[in-house]
Amino acid sequence: MKTSPPAMGPASGKGSALAEVWPLSPLQEGMLFHAGFDAQGPDVYVIQRTLTIDGPLDPARWRASWQALLARHAALRASFHRRRSGEAVQLISREAALPWRETDLSHLPEAAALAEVGRLAAEECAERFDLGVAPLLRLLLVRLGPDRHCMVLTAHHILLDGWSMPILFDEATAVYTAGGDASGLPRTRSYRDYLAWLARQDKDAARAAWHAELAGDGEPTLVAPADPARAPALPDKAEADLPAALTRAITDLARRHGLTANTVVQGAWALLLARLSGRDDVVYGTTVAGRPPELPGVESMVGLFINTVPVRVRLDPAQPVLRLLKDVQARRSALLPHQHLGLAEIQKHAGPGAGFDTLVVYENYPRPAAAPAGPARSPSRPWPCARPPTTR
Repeated sequence: MKTSPPAMGPASGKGSALAEVWPLSPLQEGMLFHAGFDAQGPDVYVIQRTLTIDGPLDPARWRASWQALLARHAALRASFHRRRSGEAVQLISREAALPWRETDLSHLPEAAALAEVGRLAAEECAERFDLGVAPLLRLLLVRLGPDRHCMVLTAHHILLDGWSMPILFDEATAVYTAGGDASGLPRTRSYRDYLAWLARQDKDAARAAWHAELAGDGEPTLVAPADPARAPALPDKAEADLPAALTRAITDLARRHGLTANTVVQGAWALLLARLSGRDDVVYGTTVAGRPPELPGVESMVGLFINTVPVRVRLDPAQPVLRLLKDVQARRSALLPHQHLGLAEIQKHAGPGAGFDTLVVYENYPRPAAAPAGPARSPSRPWPCARPPTTR
């Protein structure tokens, strides 16, 4: 059964600062719940990205460029609320002032300046956002030298995803090159169009598909011991680069057999998870891009499109690994039309067997384009605040 899209037109009220009222995506619903459930301590859904900017920079024009993006993308002006009925909505303000801070560390030696950038970035991460007050992002510009700056962008994940980041940085560079004027950018599609697309999807068919995929196993796949008293904490971060030869081998294996590199990674995690859990039928989570190709302009929209869904893998010791990988890919492909359904709803209809405590994310969103006429940039990855970031 398909449901009718909720009304998402302009809000009434003469002189009101409110432009529109939108529903939430499934993952936005989950993040809003967690924000209200635990308002103390660190917010694990705060994300941060740091940029080094080499070359001459006009801070006032750079600030004006980001203010122009805030005016251009309605999703960046969202605040999140619950009505008395319990319904969650996001309110889109007509205008929002860009939270902006500048500091000058050019008097410090490089090592000391970078350490101070890390400390300032950690402070930004520690400061919680009030989800009821827009905008849910802030920028810090640090002067490191005459022609070197570092910018720290801190935002709440409920506002945007990793794919949105290079869109914003590319547009910021283009606007900066145009003197802080965004009128020359192509017309953008609103995140509202994606929310309307979500509302048109067949939820009953999606529930049935997930129930069929996950039925039959009544136990969740858990690696960490249960601890109801565990408090939220910022994640530790450990980085490892795969050797070039191994990366090429994985890519070649995938191409030879009609697989994706993502499928190889997913299969490898399923094998490890089976060993860790002592099970031959495992479930873990994965994050999907959530940008439907049939929605015009979706690749250039800014907002939170990703969704977390379960992946179930049945293992047979007699089955060749290649057969396992092809089965993983076939099952995930069959569920592509149903990846819009929220995790809470999937687990509600599929039962305890859909539970998991590990997540595999394979990221391949676009890199920012080169922009020789604008600030030279070296972006870091835009994921959760963990250890204080460093410039590079």
